[in-house]
Amino acid sequence: MSEEPEKLAEGTLISHLLELRDRLLRALAVVGLAFLPCVFYSNDLFSFIAQPLLAKLPEGGNLIATGVMSPFTTPFKLSFFAALMLAMPYVIYQMWAFVAPGLYRHERRFAVPLLVSSIILFYVGIAFAYYFVFPVMFEFFAHTTPKGVSMMTDINQYLDFVLTMFFCFGLAFEVPVAVVLLVLMGIVRIETLKKNRGYVLIGIFIVAALLTPPDAISQCSLAIPMYLLYEGGILMARLLARSHSPEAEAKTEQ
Repeated sequence: MSEEPEKLAEGTLISHLLELRDRLLRALAVVGLAFLPCVFYSNDLFSFIAQPLLAKLPEGGNLIATGVMSPFTTPFKLSFFAALMLAMPYVIYQMWAFVAPGLYRHERRFAVPLLVSSIILFYVGIAFAYYFVFPVMFEFFAHTTPKGVSMMTDINQYLDFVLTMFFCFGLAFEVPVAVVLLVLMGIVRIETLKKNRGYVLIGIFIVAALLTPPDAISQCSLAIPMYLLYEGGILMARLLARSHSPEAEAKTEQ
């Protein structure tokens, strides 16, 4: 009799592991499918990513490849990250489908909007960096180049820089989601977030200084949206907290 619970737990664990394996394989398959067109148009993708810098270089300026394999490996690497970004909604869906059965109904109810908004905000952060921050940043770098120095950036170093900035801005735009989760989980109260706005603003500028290049334009381009998103997160948390209050749930049940 004592062996039956152990066998039941072992069988449950194995079934969970098998489900996790299947969902990971599905996610990898979709990433692979997205990778095929990306790698086919890898040079075009790199030209698109390089456009903000190329537009600000002096006349005749170009990017350079200092490594023998760089003209091939750099666009190839970009293709992988592009495929991962394209497939990210499906990858996150597979993660959610694996975790969701273990959540309560009220947890699933607010988790789905947060999950969708986190994906959208990450993409918005990347678009904000590409269309608004990069042109200003690269123009600043081009204008501050010392006289007699030609600005010729290696394509691999440029791609690493761009991917890092994409990740930083995408992550920074997740601030509202983080604020809402902290409030709904009861870790922080809304009143505490409102009272500590000054400290948060200082912390945001410190984080922006660490994540961005050492110039005031890049720092402010990241810090200001982060703080506005922090205020937006407080507003979202307040609205969600009201909708999940006992009174609101009682009215819903009625």
